[in-house]
Parts: sequence; structure tokens; C-alpha cells
Amino acid sequence: MNTHLPWLSLLWLLPLAGAGLVIVLPAGATRLAKWTGLLVSLATLAVAIVITAGFDTTPVAAPYQFVESHSWIPAFGASYTLGVDGIAVVLALLTAGLVPLLMLAGWNDGGERTRGPHAFAALTLTVEAMVLISLVSLDVLLFYVFFEAMLIPMYFMIGGFGDGAGRSRAALKFLLYNLFGGLIMLAAVIGVYVVSAGESASGGTFDFRELVSMFSAATTTVDPGVLKLLFAGFMFAFAVKAPLWPLHRWLPDAAVESTPATAVLMMAVMDKVGTFGMLRYCLQLFPDASTYFRPAIIVLAVIGVVYGAMVAIGQRDIMRLIAYTSISHFGFIILGIFVMTSQGQSGSTLYMLNHGLSTAALFLIAGFLIARRDGTRSIADYGGVQKVAPVMAGTFMVAAMATLSLPGLAPFISEFLVLLGTFNRYWLAAAVGSTALVLSSIYMLWLYQRVMTGPVTAGNERIRDLVPRELVVVAPLIALLLFLGCYPKPVLDIINPGVEHTLTTIGQTDPAPLTAEGAH
Repeated sequence: MNTHLPWLSLLWLLPLAGAGLVIVLPAGATRLAKWTGLLVSLATLAVAIVITAGFDTTPVAAPYQFVESHSWIPAFGASYTLGVDGIAVVLALLTAGLVPLLMLAGWNDGGERTRGPHAFAALTLTVEAMVLISLVSLDVLLFYVFFEAMLIPMYFMIGGFGDGAGRSRAALKFLLYNLFGGLIMLAAVIGVYVVSAGESASGGTFDFRELVSMFSAATTTVDPGVLKLLFAGFMFAFAVKAPLWPLHRWLPDAAVESTPATAVLMMAVMDKVGTFGMLRYCLQLFPDASTYFRPAIIVLAVIGVVYGAMVAIGQRDIMRLIAYTSISHFGFIILGIFVMTSQGQSGSTLYMLNHGLSTAALFLIAGFLIARRDGTRSIADYGGVQKVAPVMAGTFMVAAMATLSLPGLAPFISEFLVLLGTFNRYWLAAAVGSTALVLSSIYMLWLYQRVMTGPVTAGNERIRDLVPRELVVVAPLIALLLFLGCYPKPVLDIINPGVEHTLTTIGQTDPAPLTAEGAH
């Protein structure tokens, strides 16, 4: 394979150029706009597959591959530098794989508004492009620019395409929360540059690899208090984006007021940049500060795990229930990152992938169902759906069982690895987090029972089963949940070298197995 081609530039510029092409199409070319968006997203997926296939997982391989570097703002030490490790490869493949399905799922999201389908396709491709460059950037300033810029198209998608009366308020809440987090991070980014300028005779830099070497716990001369403040600035922004309890308040409203395709783009794709940022920037740039704050972050993550599950049990709105499950799942992901063990971080990265698949399946199938009942989201309005739409009910069951991490489905493996990686270092956190397994069984089985089983509720007899376009969306997600639940090795083989590099960089090793005596 020719690694000299700018594959990573092509990966994010292709959807960005596609967005520009879609938006300039004539207003009457609605069908052309939809097909253009779909074809561009498929082409982006093809590039992501090429990168994944060409990624070298052997022990002698470089930690960052497909590296491109060009001068950008030399006066500030900023460069256009791209590169991927195994963690970024898997998340880029998830992003590129979900977007074509979301294009199909949101085929009619533009409605009858003039240029509505154009705007939906263009905004979706723009978010995809900005997420992808965030994942492959090796320059802190370049990362920050697109980390913030992706908020704008997502704001318009939430406020412009949702059906709820509160969509404008939800969009504004989403934007304000994330902009505030981004402003805190901007101060930390500037601080990183200033500190690097004091550490190097050649001036400040934003190059991630140089900064990691400069801030290494073994060699740095920077005041530990300064590094803790810089860590807090990055962590706050990522905790809002992820989101981590108690900074989660924007997510349920934004998810409920969006269209299902937009909600999945936000929760399964965009929010992963937050947890990815913790794993790459917080840990590797500030290893000592990460260790210092580790107990507090683990406490917040465990609270998020249990809180999200308990609040989900009390919901009467289908979409709001599913949104709260994501808060619980993000708690697991953050827990695995900050226990700083190989099992925990491999499990967290795999969890990012599996959460994207299971949440996409559950949210989209629920969206297809709600659209057939004139938009009602109340669980009480449903019942007996499996009698009139058995395929929809069956696929919803698989997605629901994946969400509660049933063995044999993909999220079980990642959740098991996170708990395993947590137990030897923080056995009490693992024990408390495990309670979410029981709680998730309660809310998911209850949801399925109320919506899908029993006699057919009045008004549900006219619900039709999944149509071919919807089956094309759902079938790959269900197939991947089953396949990765039985055989996650291909993905873990890509992830593990990146995790090992991260742990080596931050100077962490797996603790000795905890004995029964040590647990007491």
C-alpha cells in the first residue's frame, strides 16, 4: 500500500468538500442532494477502510502512522500534522461507518422545507469532517480549532431539524455548555504554549509529540501546580463534551429534541471526541496530574454509571430513557480510561465503538417506531408492537439486550474489560459500578415489555414493519453487535498497541492481581 498518499487529509477533506458540493446544488435537486451526501459518506468510509487495512499492528510499528506534516502558523509553532494510532483508527472507522447509515436513516429529515435535505446532508458531512480531523490531529491547536468548530453545525442540526417545541432551547443549552468548556480549554491551550516556550530554546510549540516529551514526568521542570491547572482546563472541556456527571445536563434535552439521526451523530460520534481527548491529551500530556486527579474522576465516573441507570428507570419518554443510558455508558468509558490499566483502557476504547453501535441501533429503531405513531414518545402510548411489526420488535430486542451488556453481544466484552481493569486497582469502584448491570436490566426489560409485548394498544394496529431502507440501516448494526460480541479480537488487535503506548508514555503498569486477603 502506498503510505505516501495523504490518506488522512483525504479522510476529512472528502466529507468537507462533499458538504460544499451538496449545499450549492439547486434548490429543486432534493433527491440529488440526498444521493450526493450518501455517496460522499460511502467514499469516506472506503478511505477509512483503506487506512484501517494498512495500519501496522506489529510490535515494531511506529505508534503514529500515516503521518503528514506541513507548516501552518510557524510564528506560533503550529503545524498541520496528522497521524493515527490504533485508538484513533477504530474511532475514525466508527465515525465513517455510521454516517452513511445516518444519511439513510435521516433520508426524510429535511422535510418539505426549501433546501432542507441539502442542509441536513451538508451539516452531517461537516460534523463528520470535523470529528475525523480531531481524531487524526497531532497538533494541539489544530485539534482545538475543530473540537470547537464542530459545535456550530451540530447546533443547527439540533435546532433546525428537531420536531419538539423545545428544540431551540435544547440547541442553545448544548451550545452554551460546550462553548464554556471550550473557553476553559482555550486558556489551557494557550498555557501549554507559554509553558513549552519556557522549556525549549527554540520557542513554543503545539506539536503533540514534542509536548509529550517535554512534559514527561521523568524530565519536566515545569511546576506541578501549573501542570495540574492545565490538566483541569483540558479535562473540563472533555468532561462537558463526553459528558461526565455532573456536567451532563445538556445531553438529555439535546438528544430528545433532535431527530434520531442527529441524536446518534451527537452521542455515538461527536461525544466520543471527549473521551478520546481524555485518553490522548489529558493522560499523555499531563501524566502526573492525571494520577493526582484520578481518584476524584473515578468517583465522578462511578456516580455517572449509577446515576444514569437509576434515572433511566424513572423515565416515561422512550428517547429520554435511551439518552440517560448513554450517561451511564460514558461513566464506564471514563472509568476504564482513568484506572490506567491495559484491560481498562482497551475496554474503554472498545466500549466507545460498541456504544456507538448499540446506541445507534436502539435510537434509530425507536425513531422509526415513533415516526409511525405521529411523533409520540410516551411509553404509555405503546404496547403489542411485536404483533404488528415483528421485525422491528426483534431488532429492538437485540439492540436493547446489547445496551444492557448481555453476554454474546458486543458491549458485554468492553464492559467486562473495564470492570476487570478496575477491580485490581479500585475494587470498590468496580463493585459499585457492577450494580449498573442489574439496573440496566430493569430499565431495558421494562421498556421492551411496555412497548413491544401485551395486547395491541389502540392506535398501534396501523404500525407497519421496517421497510427496506430502514432494514439497510439496522441490519449492519445488528450484525456487528453479534459479530463483535463473539469475536472482538480483530478490533482489540488494533486497539492494544495504542493502549500499550499510552501506558508506557504515562509510566503506568498493570497492578499485581488483587488477592482475596488484599480486598479486605
